[in-house]
Amino acid sequence: MKTATLTTALTVAASLIAPALFAAEPPPRDEANVSVRNEVVTAISKGLSWLKRQQQPNGSLANPLNPDPSADNPALTALPLMAFHYEPTGRAGKEYADVLKKGYGYLRAQVQPDGGIYSKGLSNYNTSVCLQALLQSGDPQDEPILTKARAFIVGQQAKGMIKPETDGGIGYGPTAVNPKRGHPDLDNTLLALEALYAYKKARPTVEIPKAQDLNWQAAIDFVSRCQNLKSTNKLAWASDDPANKGGFIYYPGDSNAGEQKLPNGKTALRSYGSMTYAGLLSFIYADLKKDDPRVSAALEWLGKNYTLDENPGMGRAGLYYYYHLAAKGLATAKIAEIETPDGKKVKWPREMALKLMNLQKPDGSWMNDTPRWMETDPVLVTTYSVLTLEILYNQL
Repeated sequence: MKTATLTTALTVAASLIAPALFAAEPPPRDEANVSVRNEVVTAISKGLSWLKRQQQPNGSLANPLNPDPSADNPALTALPLMAFHYEPTGRAGKEYADVLKKGYGYLRAQVQPDGGIYSKGLSNYNTSVCLQALLQSGDPQDEPILTKARAFIVGQQAKGMIKPETDGGIGYGPTAVNPKRGHPDLDNTLLALEALYAYKKARPTVEIPKAQDLNWQAAIDFVSRCQNLKSTNKLAWASDDPANKGGFIYYPGDSNAGEQKLPNGKTALRSYGSMTYAGLLSFIYADLKKDDPRVSAALEWLGKNYTLDENPGMGRAGLYYYYHLAAKGLATAKIAEIETPDGKKVKWPREMALKLMNLQKPDGSWMNDTPRWMETDPVLVTTYSVLTLEILYNQL
């Protein structure tokens, strides 16, 4: 696996916009990237054309042939709708207007009496993603839906848990049927924080009473308890060993990347790529500053483990979600270059764009050959890829 260290000049700005909304002020255009930008636009267009052909009569964009029960989720329509909305040349309002109209109608049909936007389960996951999509509809009828969805997400924050280390986080929601999904985790916490942050940025004049807002400090504390950093995480499992220090795991005490025996005989829970970007983004949404030791430690781990060949610690599992979070995280943290130990400076937006375009299939779609987290579903993976390229376009 390729390693790198972040350049010391990189900063995390306090006033960053949500990655789901992309950069309000993208970096200056590099004329050396003109050709690559044009290629990215073509790849995005091919991907969206393929996604457009997948839309069902009811407006859903989820893959109807996917046997995974999790495929029956409105979030899997909301994600492609965001990809259509953020097409960088402005074609969303014309060429994709009908796709968006039908898709938004489908999401509205999934609104539940409790204010959540979901079908059968994973209520926080679905509501958080659907709220971000509906924020872009521009339709006044969605305001009460958005207000209630926001309140629903806030209401999912855990407190008084049997395992107090999970307090402050957010899980899949009360409709989760898998016991492992019945408690907070870092990924769902990220999605919830992103949705609330996006709502705040899109509705800056809306006053949120403190009693109706998230306990942001409790959320920060939960995210901190998912990080391998003994100075700020006092749980027994936290490790400062060189391979894992600063990185993140799925939830306190559990890593999808498994365990690692250390030379001193102790066992570390392995940090891994996608969740470390999730941790970084969560801290940014919670307005932690660039000099916070938790932020700097996360950036250091990500620099040491930078690669486009795998999801560090997970191999090809969740690879395209990793690309998506990496692009969001690095763009949001305003990181333009990554410097390798041998002194080579890597312009990651260009490198990642070329990598993704090389992986695109002739029909415009993408698909992982490793099934974990539904990444053999071409609709989901094509959506991740298009969203990632749209972020990269703004960085090139």
